[in-house]
Amino acid sequence: VQLQASGGGLVQAGGCLRVSCVRSGSIFAIGDMGWYRQAPGKQRELVATITSTGNTNYADSVKGRFTISKDNNKKTVYLQMNSLKPEDTAVYYCHLRTFDLRNYWGQGTEVTVSS
Repeated sequence: VQLQASGGGLVQAGGCLRVSCVRSGSIFAIGDMGWYRQAPGKQRELVATITSTGNTNYADSVKGRFTISKDNNKKTVYLQMNSLKPEDTAVYYCHLRTFDLRNYWGQGTEVTVSS
């Protein structure tokens, strides 16, 4: 299984960006998918997750600004990021966890928000 993230870039504060993660390879039992981020000098942190049934969960810092969604037919999970702030600057990683708790990570896509 491979996860390919894309869509990062440079955006001004207040702007928006959508990052995508496409899954390839065969996998039987997908549990949660989600996005994490890691800013320079900081630990990787949860941004948002979406379960197999579509339930979502967000970090408090992004609630009301970010929206996670998925398209099962396209094997893609999205993160729509609105009202971006400089503190959202980070490398964003997509993540997949199976029902038997195996974890897969994408390579990351860099998001830079200028003030």
